[in-house]
Order: sequence, then C-alpha cells, then structure tokens
Amino acid sequence: MRSYIFEYKMKVRDYECDAQGYVNNANYQHYFEVARHEFMGKHGLNFYDLTKNGIDAVVSHVEIRYKSPLFGMDEFSCALNIKKEGLKYIFYQDIIRLHDKKLCARGKVEVVCLIDGKLSQPCIFDEAFKEYL
Repeated sequence: MRSYIFEYKMKVRDYECDAQGYVNNANYQHYFEVARHEFMGKHGLNFYDLTKNGIDAVVSHVEIRYKSPLFGMDEFSCALNIKKEGLKYIFYQDIIRLHDKKLCARGKVEVVCLIDGKLSQPCIFDEAFKEYL
C-alpha cells in the first residue's frame, strides 16, 4: 500500500451498481474526484470560488487499475497522495474497502490549471499544498 496524506470515507449507493451488483467502473472516477475536491476544500481551496476567479483545475489524464470490485452498500475510503511535475499535479489515489482493507482500485490522475483559459502555474495551489510538494 502507498502512504497517504488524505483519506475520505464514502459508501456505495445502490444506483451506482450494474446488473451484476458490482459498482460500475465509471463511478470509481467519481469517487476519486470527490476525494480530490474534499482534499482541496480542507486546504482552503473552494472549487467554485476558484472558478469564479478564473482558475480552473482540470483533469488532463486518468489511469485506473481495477483490483477488486465494490458492491452495493460497501463502505470504503478514497485515499490520496500528491506530487508535482512541472505544471501538473499528480494525484495517486486508492480506493480501499473498509471491512476487509481490500484494495479495490488504484488511480493516477493528472490535473493542470487554467487561469483565464490559459495553461498556467497556480501559485495558490503551490501555497495550499506546500507541505506535500
């Protein structure tokens, strides 16, 4: 397992499952996004306020490895770590089922920032995440 700087607990909702009872693969990306937004909020970065000020954090690349399925009503944690390469913030994220600590999905999500529509270096993010970068 990786080391983590942030974890956010969630629960599978029944409508997120397919006919076989597994969480549909697209929902894992939603879970990763929820955790990133919560992490940003914990560090004083409100996604909507940033957008109002012309700063847009956008996903530029996603890799997801599915390891073990989540099922309806499973409780899980979405944990992350972050590093920076050039203008990219790379979030390494894991989804771990709580009752058996099983790794369910592993993600690598690259995020870049647009300031007034242009790819830019967001100093506000560097300041917020300075203890991790």
